[in-house]
Amino acid sequence: MTRRHIMFAACGLLAAMLALDLRTSPPNPYNAPAMLALGSGAAPVGGFCGAPAGTPGS
Repeated sequence: MTRRHIMFAACGLLAAMLALDLRTSPPNPYNAPAMLALGSGAAPVGGFCGAPAGTPGS
């Protein structure tokens, strides 16, 4: 196999994964959390892998 074969295979696999992702869950920009919500009063949500699973005392 040459580099060109590998490149086309990798691009095809990436395109297939993107198409599968878009088909299973279409993007909805109105349902997305705000990127920056400084001072808005919105509770911080999202994933942070280093955060503890639960809060102490609850």
